[in-house]
Amino acid sequence: MHAPAPALVDVRWIVSLVSQSVCDQPGAVCQDPRFIGGDDITFYFHSKKNHNFCPLSDSNLHINAHFIGKRNANMKRDFTWVQSIAILFGKHQLFIGAQKTTTWDDSVDRLALSFDGELITLWESEGARWQSESFPHVSFVRVGDTNNVMVKVEGKFRITARVVPITEEDSRVHNYGVTKDDALAHLDLGFKFFSLSNRVNGVLGQTYRPDYVSRVKIGANMPVMGGDREFQTSGLFAADCAIARFNGASDSENEGSVEGLEFPSLNCASGIDGRGVVCKRYMRHCSICMS
Repeated sequence: MHAPAPALVDVRWIVSLVSQSVCDQPGAVCQDPRFIGGDDITFYFHSKKNHNFCPLSDSNLHINAHFIGKRNANMKRDFTWVQSIAILFGKHQLFIGAQKTTTWDDSVDRLALSFDGELITLWESEGARWQSESFPHVSFVRVGDTNNVMVKVEGKFRITARVVPITEEDSRVHNYGVTKDDALAHLDLGFKFFSLSNRVNGVLGQTYRPDYVSRVKIGANMPVMGGDREFQTSGLFAADCAIARFNGASDSENEGSVEGLEFPSLNCASGIDGRGVVCKRYMRHCSICMS
């Protein structure tokens, strides 16, 4: 596969959008993981490592997140982080993931991206852009040279995603117990939605409903959102959580349900595997696995 010629765009407007940390804005999903809801209330959702949960489900948009983590022997829960997300809309599917890495180097790109099963290759240059030929409303743009991307579907959503590691200092301060064999690369995410219904649900999605009353204990040192069972899905591309709203309909036509769609099953040396996942190693780590 040949990388496309670089498509560079004026990124000044993009940089201005993310000049403030996405982790401090409504729609943020960062750290362990800490959410900022559409109601501007901050809360934590601890979940479980190696499981998938639904941040948002609406009739024409569904987002799942895969969590990685570490078990602390002195606690009854896992420390968890979002390693990848899958976005379903109509019959389309997007994937954004952080590739596993042992030693972190921010100059080495660890993003894995795909749209409708097609591996997305972006030149490692700020402003490099990819736009779908089959569905031109979808675009990927690099916000930095590596590990930072903005994904946009016109009229539906905009997502900023950055791959970050757990540092030795983070591990020491929070007692994460991170070892040298895995930097626990994960995603810091910022979501902006443009067409949600009043029935939207999910860990994050429910906070955008006009009638939503916060389920967390306001004023607590660490307000926690419970209900992991109702938000858990059987797979990264499965819209089968208990609160699922997704029916696969687009804005202009009923495109059917995601149920029954077959996504490729992959096994990747980078540590990302499962149905619907596309993986690669960038530039000097040149290998692509698809099956």
